[in-house]
Amino acid sequence: MVRSQPMDVTFWFDFGSPNAWFAHQLIPGIEARTGATFTYVPVLLGGIFKATGNQAPMLAFANVPAKIAYQGREMQRFIRRHGLQRFTMNPHFPVNTLALMRGAVAAESIGLLKPYVDAMLPYMWERPRKLDDPAILAETLAEAGLPAEQILVLSQDPAIKERLVANTQAAVDKGVFGIPSFLVGEELFFGKDSLADLEAELRELAA
Repeated sequence: MVRSQPMDVTFWFDFGSPNAWFAHQLIPGIEARTGATFTYVPVLLGGIFKATGNQAPMLAFANVPAKIAYQGREMQRFIRRHGLQRFTMNPHFPVNTLALMRGAVAAESIGLLKPYVDAMLPYMWERPRKLDDPAILAETLAEAGLPAEQILVLSQDPAIKERLVANTQAAVDKGVFGIPSFLVGEELFFGKDSLADLEAELRELAA
């Protein structure tokens, strides 16, 4: 059953998370099946980690190699299940995404968040580039048909920087500790593997 009025789902994201890319691939299908609308909110994953004491899995489980290996197998199963073979691990990972995320907020301020996300996620996780290199970032924005100079100038505006900080803090205040995270009403969902539960929640609310 599709809702007559779409329900808003908050999607907190950072380009540095491969699982944000995976989620982005599945979101259109969920929107089509449920009538929900996902609102993308740029945050800084490093800021979330700092505020919550969390760590990236490669650090948190550095002394548990079996866990790291299992996560790799789990990712490959997810890729096969959803036909996402174009995923490519970024050889420059981890990438400092501060400029990228400020760019997302800047793009949002001029109504270009969706094309920005649609362009930059593939350059992180399909055709990987070292996007924390300022020259490569500028070149990539221009190549994607985005107003590179305008976005990069806006990215340095104190109001844009503060907006990213505020987005990140608001996510933490809602209980977010990692990316991707989603909010339906007051119900928090974390990780790409929670999307099935999130969709079930939407259908239950619609019913």
